[in-house]
Amino acid sequence: MRPARLPAATAIAAVAALTAVTGCTEKSDAKGGGNTVEVTATDDKCEVSKTKLSSGHVELAIENKGSKVTEVYLLFPDDRIVSERENIGPGTKQKLTAEVKSGSYQIACKPGMKGDGIRQKISVSGGKAVKRDPRLDKAVADYRAYAQEQADATLPKVKLFTDAVRKGDIEAAKKTYANSRIGWERTEPVAESFGDIDPKVDLREDGLEEDQDLEKDWTGWHRLERSLWQDKKLGERDKELATLLDKDLKDWQKRVGKAEITPTSMANGAKELLDEVATGKVTGEEERYSHTDLVDFKANVEGAEKAYGLLKSVASENDPALTKELDKQFAALDKLLGKYREGGGKDSYEFTSYDKVGKADRKGLQDGVNALAEPLSKLAAAVVSSK
Repeated sequence: MRPARLPAATAIAAVAALTAVTGCTEKSDAKGGGNTVEVTATDDKCEVSKTKLSSGHVELAIENKGSKVTEVYLLFPDDRIVSERENIGPGTKQKLTAEVKSGSYQIACKPGMKGDGIRQKISVSGGKAVKRDPRLDKAVADYRAYAQEQADATLPKVKLFTDAVRKGDIEAAKKTYANSRIGWERTEPVAESFGDIDPKVDLREDGLEEDQDLEKDWTGWHRLERSLWQDKKLGERDKELATLLDKDLKDWQKRVGKAEITPTSMANGAKELLDEVATGKVTGEEERYSHTDLVDFKANVEGAEKAYGLLKSVASENDPALTKELDKQFAALDKLLGKYREGGGKDSYEFTSYDKVGKADRKGLQDGVNALAEPLSKLAAAVVSSK
């Protein structure tokens, strides 16, 4: 779950929001050529160097000139996410590589990482499909199957959790809570790409928009987490929320197979999972009541490594130094995480409660994540480059 995300808007609401947006203008003095779009984000503007692109691979060269941490999204008109780059600090630059077909899209900058974002419409022309290495087509198919497998495996685990909530069995619910989230955390970028499911099931308390009501609009795992660990009681509302969680996750399961997945979205998704770890798990904010953050941490890293593994054969030919570094950093992070495992083997999910992990250890985990995230941010470019 990202710290703050696009709200669960319908397609109609998204169109209405576009007509009301101000401060999103086109720059006329762009230096970028081809399918490179310079995106300059400030606290109240989102300037783009061009609004007409050719189908194929596009690179967003992003610079945050504002005072707030921002996010930049490439969106379909109905708010589904093509690709995104989160946590772009003031005064920093980042690049985002994505694959686009002919059609209409939007670029959205989100200063402060909340709200609908400041948006710009862009159009893509040209009907030719991107020429791909056949291995990348197989990677996409295999990753789609992996995402579906994770969704299928998650539902019965969630039912164990929600059944316990409906029975009012607090201890049983606590024992099944973290395990019910593993499949979701492994493939979260796919779920987030739909735009509307993630806020229903994985929203944190501080992710609510200003006009949302805490008791009425906050749903999903973390709302129940608070009831179990902080409130230490389960009421009728919690039972309703458990049933709603089942329903929303069944919706996710049905839609996973239809998700827009490309080699670049897989690579960017792997980076997003590391961002999830850096901004939610290492800080202890994600599971602030249950302190099961290291379970999510491991699942995020596993999901990132799965996507990388499927893309590795192509990336290693285009950039062997990069894949060598990624292999090294994935192994190092897994070893570091193993220090906090309390039982079982390498694949065990029995971890130390995160409230018992001190500042120095958290700093070590953060450093390990950063060491992996930096080269992982280059994976998408390595996948699409040609030697």
